[in-house]
Amino acid sequence: MKKIVKPILAFALLFGAASCTDEQDLIFTTPPAEFKILSPQSGESVVLSPDTPLNPGLALTWEDADYGAETQVNYTIQVDKSGDNFDTPLDVTSTTTTFATINSDVLNGASVASGLTPFTQGGLEVRIKSTIGTTGSEAKYSDVITYLVTPYSTELPKLAVPGNHQGWNPPTAPRIAASAFGQTDYEGYVWLDGGYKFVAPDAAGNFNWGNTDWGDDGSFSGVLVATGESDCTAAAGYYRVQANTTTLAYTVTPTTWGIIGSATPGGWDNSTPLTYNATTKKWTGTVVLTAAELKFRANNAWTINLGGDGNDDGSMDYDGPNIASPGAGTYLVELDLSNPRKYSYTLTAQ
Repeated sequence: MKKIVKPILAFALLFGAASCTDEQDLIFTTPPAEFKILSPQSGESVVLSPDTPLNPGLALTWEDADYGAETQVNYTIQVDKSGDNFDTPLDVTSTTTTFATINSDVLNGASVASGLTPFTQGGLEVRIKSTIGTTGSEAKYSDVITYLVTPYSTELPKLAVPGNHQGWNPPTAPRIAASAFGQTDYEGYVWLDGGYKFVAPDAAGNFNWGNTDWGDDGSFSGVLVATGESDCTAAAGYYRVQANTTTLAYTVTPTTWGIIGSATPGGWDNSTPLTYNATTKKWTGTVVLTAAELKFRANNAWTINLGGDGNDDGSMDYDGPNIASPGAGTYLVELDLSNPRKYSYTLTAQ
């Protein structure tokens, strides 16, 4: 018996080793189609817009999946970026019918999550996965269509501004933002104190050293250079920070803020100063107002001033409309410039 067992054991070990090697070399591909998507046709396209989030983004119909018996079938719409072969499919929605409509906002989120670039047409592969409730039943898949999607983003591109003012830590550094997606005219308000740099996000949106960063070109004349050896520098203070990564120009303008207008103690001639609160990152003050109008301005001058949100974009506007006082009384005035290009204020009765 010993003479028989040894060859069998050796064969088993050899076979097991070969099996392990084979498993490592396996290439996983999309399962073969067992039913068809009827509409839309592969190659059809859609341009999504944040103005119409509830409009249909993708309307699908497909054949029944055949399980050989009368049973309820559960269908899941799956998507992935073209060329990824559904290695990490995203489940968008599920149904027990053979049709589904995906709203524009849902399709947009799925498209961006799958890796499509906002405002650029890209291929999104779509398939239907079917299952039934029976224990141990295997999933069946439809054929795959390519749907051409132009997604959007409502997030403004941002840069981090790490430096001596916060411990040179990009993940927690204050941000400056561009005026729109695809633009490179970054702006924001930051308390600076010594050296600082500008750091771009990586593909996943994280800010870390090792990403593209910009410093001063060494002339300290407002010129940036990528991966610059020289830090930009500023004396301790609160600044309007502007940087353009295309023109490679940057400026930092020191600012102190106040409130002005017919509703304020100084009228339209002199600003009533506010005080910067480093904890809340807001400019604050307790001010007696009348039932009239006001605005916010920097440095007791009109060069930089903020009024109401005249274009309904969720931010106070430079040179914007006058702001109506809520009425005569004493108010806690707060100006929040910490969210770049989303500037806001509050007037709270005391």
